[in-house]
Amino acid sequence: MRIAQISPLIESVPPRFYGGTERVVSYLTEELVAQGHDVTLFASGDSMTAAELVSCCKMALRLDPRACDVIPHCMLMLDKVMARADDFDILHFHIDHFHFPLFRGQESRTVTTLHGRQDGPDCLPFYAAFKNMPLVSISQSQRRHLPGANFVGTVHHGLPLHLHRPNFRPQGGYLAFLGRISPEKAPLEAIAIARAFDMPLKIAAKVDAVDEDYFREKVQPSLGAPGIEFVGEVDEKQKGELLRDATALLFPIRWPEPFGLVMIEAMACGTPILAFDSGSVREVIDDGITGRVVTTLDEAIVALPQMALLDRRKVRRRFEERFSSRRMATDYLRIYRTLLRQSHPERRLRLDVSGAARINGDGLVSDAGLHVD
Repeated sequence: MRIAQISPLIESVPPRFYGGTERVVSYLTEELVAQGHDVTLFASGDSMTAAELVSCCKMALRLDPRACDVIPHCMLMLDKVMARADDFDILHFHIDHFHFPLFRGQESRTVTTLHGRQDGPDCLPFYAAFKNMPLVSISQSQRRHLPGANFVGTVHHGLPLHLHRPNFRPQGGYLAFLGRISPEKAPLEAIAIARAFDMPLKIAAKVDAVDEDYFREKVQPSLGAPGIEFVGEVDEKQKGELLRDATALLFPIRWPEPFGLVMIEAMACGTPILAFDSGSVREVIDDGITGRVVTTLDEAIVALPQMALLDRRKVRRRFEERFSSRRMATDYLRIYRTLLRQSHPERRLRLDVSGAARINGDGLVSDAGLHVD
């Protein structure tokens, strides 16, 4: 199958540091290539991929000191996508809403994964205006505020099985907080949980410009407490080292988290998660197996000692069963094929011995080994 993956330009694919969406785009792209598909990635020029890379800006915009406005770069990328649109069977967008007006009428070969929160008052009228545009949610909870939107599937994120090495006997004796500093991520609650048991806490997180005041006024004063260490942003290698040796990951969120990639990154390391019950948390964590789900700070403090008792081998095993990049790619391929079959209902499908699905010269979709529900 000829597939275009269209990524945000804020971070490279994969990101050097923080960046959930671009990281997922990378894992999906590389798995599709590994399965024999012809994949083209539209992304920043410093991206690294086995797919064909179409450079849409010189480097990740967040790391480019000359870049001050994302929108012109995104428009230039969409111009490149439109110029090559006929080269692809499927156009898979990961860039929120920018492309919707440009691809009206081509809905049968486009799919848009919604990576952000969808509970704002502006979302419902927007999706109502583009009711034929196929959407993919990254959790069922993400759909809650969008009744009637054209969701064609839910695909949980996945990671390559080899990305993080698990540690079943951690020696660190500390708790971890990973992601970004913001009120909805609740780092102050993580600090309170750690201090209740005098456990060290390592905070590996970026601080966006919009959250600098919050960090300076609310979080920074607490960083002087014994055992509370602010690490800052970390790369993939540092992230794995941090999670592997942690007793648990603290995820005390106060917002409708669409997915929470850090949860499955911790699971890949065998590290259980102590999380607040919001957004997708109960879809990702198997309560009592891969972590504990609580609703209050007091409940979190009571549950913390249980983290060390959970079987880290079972945590890793559940990750392998539920959250591999191969499973993620298979789910997306199923959606791609459903869209293609619906757009050509009069045409029969036939198998291609290469194992990769594509539109052949007769306009037929060929497939091997995959199916549509």
